Amino acid sequence: MMIGFYTLFYKEVLRFWKVSLQTITAPVITAFLYLVIFGQALQNHVQVYPGVEYKSFLIPGLVMMSILQNAFANSSSSLIQSRVTGNLVFMLLSPLGPREIFSAYVLASIVRGVCVGVGVWLATVWFVPVSFAVPFYIFAFAVLGAAILGTMGLVAGIYSEKFDQLAAFQSFLIVPLTFLAGVFYSTEALPGFWKLVSRLNPFFYMIDGFRYGFFGVSDIAPLKSLMITLGFFIVLAGLAMRLLVSGYKLRH
Repeated sequence: MMIGFYTLFYKEVLRFWKVSLQTITAPVITAFLYLVIFGQALQNHVQVYPGVEYKSFLIPGLVMMSILQNAFANSSSSLIQSRVTGNLVFMLLSPLGPREIFSAYVLASIVRGVCVGVGVWLATVWFVPVSFAVPFYIFAFAVLGAAILGTMGLVAGIYSEKFDQLAAFQSFLIVPLTFLAGVFYSTEALPGFWKLVSRLNPFFYMIDGFRYGFFGVSDIAPLKSLMITLGFFIVLAGLAMRLLVSGYKLRH
């Protein structure tokens, strides 16, 4: 079983690494453009944490946004491509169990998400230096956030039968949740109603906790964010495992 897991994991990593110009470089360039455009346009118009420049505030949010979006894209696109091209059957016929399939897809998504995140940080850190106040939270939220989105991508890939359906997940769920999770602003600056709405967004806790690792300041206590994020992962992992065990839309 472990050989099968390592093989599937290696295949998933190799799949995105062979087209790294598209899967790694392109998201890094996009995030850098966000920094240049929003940083210049809003530098003197958005209030964030005391003593923190807006450009510095923006970098952790862009890094985390890139991690989340690319972790989702990795597992979801891989599964839908396998379904459309017809080679999904070879994985289903192998002696791989649901746990090994889940672990391989999610771990590969973490690798891609973290690679993109590191790339975004390297591309932007020379623009505005950012310190590491609490490295543990940076690592914990990066890995856990990528695992959550990798799991969401797996669920979306199972439910989707064609690329249009997967694009709907990306356009109407993932992108809005990441953009409205405090990437470009502190939720403390929002009116009461919209602040409450932000607290209902699970992506907010991932980004806010991740940002705490850089500045030691956040809108919510980082331990609370970590517990909420961990609980969200457990629920999603349970759903994904249930779908894999039942073979929903895969074996039937």
